[in-house]
Amino acid sequence: MSIRPIPLLAVAAVLLAWLATPAGALGGGYVPAEVIVRYEDGTSVAAQDALEREIGVAAADPVAGGSEQLAIGDGDSVRATINELEADPSVKYAVPNWRAHAAAQRTNDPGSRLQWNLFSVWGVNAPEAWALAAGLGAPGGRGAVVAVLDSGVAYETRGRFRRAPDLRRSTFVKPYDFIGKDRHPNDVFGHGTHVSGTIAQTTNNGMGAAGIAYNAKIMPLKVLDDEGFGNSAAIARAIRYAAREGADVINLSLEFPPDIRSSEIPDVLRAIRQARRAGVVVVAAAGNGEDIRVAYPARAQSVIAVGATTVNGCQADYSNSGSELDLVAPGGGPDAPNDDSAWDLAHCRQSSAAPSIFQQTFVRGVRRFGLPGFEGTSMASPHVAAIAALVIATGRLGEHPGPKAVEAHLEATARATDRPDRYGAGLVDAAAALR
Repeated sequence: MSIRPIPLLAVAAVLLAWLATPAGALGGGYVPAEVIVRYEDGTSVAAQDALEREIGVAAADPVAGGSEQLAIGDGDSVRATINELEADPSVKYAVPNWRAHAAAQRTNDPGSRLQWNLFSVWGVNAPEAWALAAGLGAPGGRGAVVAVLDSGVAYETRGRFRRAPDLRRSTFVKPYDFIGKDRHPNDVFGHGTHVSGTIAQTTNNGMGAAGIAYNAKIMPLKVLDDEGFGNSAAIARAIRYAAREGADVINLSLEFPPDIRSSEIPDVLRAIRQARRAGVVVVAAAGNGEDIRVAYPARAQSVIAVGATTVNGCQADYSNSGSELDLVAPGGGPDAPNDDSAWDLAHCRQSSAAPSIFQQTFVRGVRRFGLPGFEGTSMASPHVAAIAALVIATGRLGEHPGPKAVEAHLEATARATDRPDRYGAGLVDAAAALR
């Protein structure tokens, strides 16, 4: 586990410029059969016309600032047309023509303006997923339980500890501290609180930020100490506890050293297999070593291994990759260096805009809370865990879907790329998983 806290004010102005959708706009809240495109400076009109003819779009009206509003004439979807346009190096960006007041679920959480990971073109399409989940009778993933095996969570007010203001007391079930060996897994490090916020932060309540499965339950299990370190015995015990106590999903935003072999953590791997047999979806961070191999426990065959992407939809420069990678999700930070793939050439800019993932956690001691930015595969993993919770809670795959079915569904509905070794099956898409 490695995270890099980023000062909030230092990136806020840059981040706002990258947000492609208003907070809460649905994936269906844009004008159908239209996109807005801006070409790189110096692109000739002839080159623009040739590309538009090839893709099947026609110029409609100019947009202030040098962009063009295009009409889609070949029947392709807005998303497919955007992908085609952005695959061309002459295109600076292509975005939907978003409606300002679409009939969509909106959020008034002030921190949501920073959450490109939920609302931007390369986010996880959370707002549309919220509307779909509500329509399927499980708003915000109500009914699902996600066990967060981490540094604990700011889940209770007790002694010197305070519950995070944007996490409801009723969100938490069956807490346990496997480091202190008691029933009070309070967070001191701040990591587990941040991770839990991405999964189930209270949403549309006028404070803090938004969470993906905001009505799911969190089972806070402390397996990392107050400096963010844990051990395989505590992790194995916690996995077995989560499976026994009714978790639907386990999130492991942690990693073992890259040279650890499977034979050296047999108890953890046995516990993961037991959880899988019990019907629990296990999700884990791929690791932050800029490595071509996924770290354990994510490397285990029965775990969904999650790499990290940036605001550009590009692999993050720290994210592990390789053949064991299953999915990617927003983790923040800078783009990895380009390679020769069409996807990377179209998306990876290594620009100065490298916003993090923002959630409520400590900013001073254990009593002062803010919205610090962290980046890492630790931040990517809870996106997938939360979306798995939405799929399970809504009955999208029927009652009690098995972990294999949930994983296959998330992979089948992800936004695929041409580099599975860097992106696995692709960028997880909450809305597509619920359609």
